Amino acid sequence: MSGYGDLQFTYYNYGENQNRVGGSQRDSRMTFDTTRLSLELEAELPDFGLEAEIEVEFEHGGTGASMELEYEEFGEFEVEVEKGGEVMVEELVLTKKFGKRFSLSIGRFYVAVGTLSAYSRPTDYLATVRSEAETLILPNTWHEMGLQAKADLGLVTLTAQAVNGLDSTAFNSQRWVAEGHQLRFEMARARDMAMVLRADVNRFEGLVFGVSGYYGGTTRNRPKPDLVKACENADSRQVAPCGYVPAGLLILDAHLSLVKGPWRAKAMVLWGNLQNADDISARNARLSNFLNVTRTPVAEHALAVWGELGRNVSPLLGLNSDHKVEPYVRFDYVDSQFNPRAELFDNPRFARAIYTVGAAYTLADLFFAKFDFGHRRLNDSSRFRPENTLRLSTGFSY
Repeated sequence: MSGYGDLQFTYYNYGENQNRVGGSQRDSRMTFDTTRLSLELEAELPDFGLEAEIEVEFEHGGTGASMELEYEEFGEFEVEVEKGGEVMVEELVLTKKFGKRFSLSIGRFYVAVGTLSAYSRPTDYLATVRSEAETLILPNTWHEMGLQAKADLGLVTLTAQAVNGLDSTAFNSQRWVAEGHQLRFEMARARDMAMVLRADVNRFEGLVFGVSGYYGGTTRNRPKPDLVKACENADSRQVAPCGYVPAGLLILDAHLSLVKGPWRAKAMVLWGNLQNADDISARNARLSNFLNVTRTPVAEHALAVWGELGRNVSPLLGLNSDHKVEPYVRFDYVDSQFNPRAELFDNPRFARAIYTVGAAYTLADLFFAKFDFGHRRLNDSSRFRPENTLRLSTGFSY
C-alpha cells in the first residue's frame, strides 16, 4: 500500500474574476485546501506474472450530498451538497508480465502524455502545485480506460495505449481540450478511440527524456450525435447516415526529468492541433445549459512549455542525508489559443507566463513542506494587472 496527501494554504493579491477590463481587481484573500489524498493498493501473483493496481484519489476533502426534511420550509424534502470535492478511481488496472521486459495491461490507467503520467506525486516535482501550463490545457492526471502495452528495451522504454477519446462538447477557449475528459456521465463513450505512443530514453544515469504522441477522434463521443454531415436522401433509420464531422485531436510533446547529484529538474514542451475546431465551436454554442459546459469557441492549436530547476543545499547547511532543502525556480508558459484562425478573437487573457521561486524541504523521503512565490503575467501586460500568489504546501508521500 502507498499513497500521499497534500494540504495547501494560499494567499492571492488579486480577485477571482479575470474577465474584467484591466484584469483581476486588486484584492487580499486566502484559501485553505485539502488538495489531495491518494491511496494506492497493489497485489500480485509473481508465479503467474499477474499484477493488480488500484488508486483512489480524494480531492478537496471529498464530496457528499444528503436529503433532508425541512419543516421550516413547509415540510419540503431538499437535497443539499454537504461537501464540494471529488472522489475518483484514477487507476484500476490488471497487468500480465511476459518476462522482465514486456507487459500488457487492461483497465483504467494514466494516459502516457506529458509529465504527470509518471510524476504526479507532490515529491516528484519541486513547486507547490503541478505545472499550470500542463494542467490548463490537458486533463489533470489524465486517466482513461483501454489497453496498454509496455516494452523495456534497456536503453528505451516504449509505451503504446488504445483508450477512449475525449468529448468535444466541453472544449473551450480558456482550457482548450482539458474539460473534454469524460467525467460528467456514468460511462465513458468509446465510439471514438485514441492511440498513444511514448518513448523514454534512460541511457544516462539520473536522466530520462522522451517524446509522446496522442491522436484520437472526439466527435462521436459527444452525448448526442449532433455534429454530423448533411446530405440528400439520408436514411432516417441510421444515427448518422451521412457520417460525422471529423474532429481529430493530435497532441505531441517532448519531456525531460533529471535527478543528478544535488540537482533536480523537469521540463516539457507540448503542442496540439484540433481538426475542424470552427465546426465544434459553432455547434457547442447552441448546446443546452443543462449540459453545464462553457460553450466558448475552441482554437485549433494550443501550446504549453514549462520547466523547473532546483538544487539540494542541505549538505551546505550541515544536515544529513535524511534532509533535503531545495531552492528552486520554475517557468510556465501556456497559450490555449495559439495561432488561432482568422475569425477567432485571440484573447490575450488565454496566453500567460508564470514565474515561480521557492524552496522545498523533504524529510526521509516521507514528509514534505514547500513555500513559493508565483508571479503571473497575462499576454498583454500593458492592459492586464499582474497576479501574485504565495503558497505553502505540506503533506506526506510513502
